[in-house]
Amino acid sequence: MNTGAAARFARREWGPLYGTLKDALVRRRWRAAPMTLGAVALTSVFQIVQNQPWGFQPVQNLGSVKATDPLWLALLRTPLSLFVPALDLPVWGALAQILLVFGIAEICIGWWRTLLIGYVATLAGTTYARIGLALGQDHPLGLPDSDRLVNDTGPSAAVVGLAVYVCWRYRAYVTGALVIAVMIIEVLVKNNLAGKEHLAAIAAVLAVCAVRTAWGPSRPPAPAGPRLHPGRRTGG
Repeated sequence: MNTGAAARFARREWGPLYGTLKDALVRRRWRAAPMTLGAVALTSVFQIVQNQPWGFQPVQNLGSVKATDPLWLALLRTPLSLFVPALDLPVWGALAQILLVFGIAEICIGWWRTLLIGYVATLAGTTYARIGLALGQDHPLGLPDSDRLVNDTGPSAAVVGLAVYVCWRYRAYVTGALVIAVMIIEVLVKNNLAGKEHLAAIAAVLAVCAVRTAWGPSRPPAPAGPRLHPGRRTGG
């Protein structure tokens, strides 16, 4: 691919997304994504508290989800489970995911859609865990019985779902396909609960995209240009 073709591809693939992000960050800076900053702060607080001798169990009671939990309890804990860092992963990874992907999504689709899509993706993963355990480890989509006790927390399913949704919304189809391909490779290389939940999250978000498309084409906002006042023009 020559330089001109690469530039055209970049403009087509990322131009609308880049324009939206640049305009928001130049005009509002950190105020462009207040929900994301709050989510980063909440995740940091949960990380600090759960590492205290007195804080582990309260955090688990608020936001820890396991497939053995009653469904009503899992649904009750799911909203906060996004912000409870996984115990076996470094917290900076969760913070970076939230700051980058939640931040981009909040600027591009708004804070409430970001939370909605994030929760849809997370619920899809949690629901899949129960179905996979019911199917059993001998089924291609099943899970081993040991996954019943796995703490199902962290933002990763929401992050993957939001990445796919934003790519669809802004027609960055190649980037979205790459995200999906990486998640499939993850499952092939490391066949664990988290990887399969990511695929379930992607499937749920793609279903949302299909429904939105059936309702009518969704155009991404055009990158904001210079604001003109009535009766004024720019230029020399």
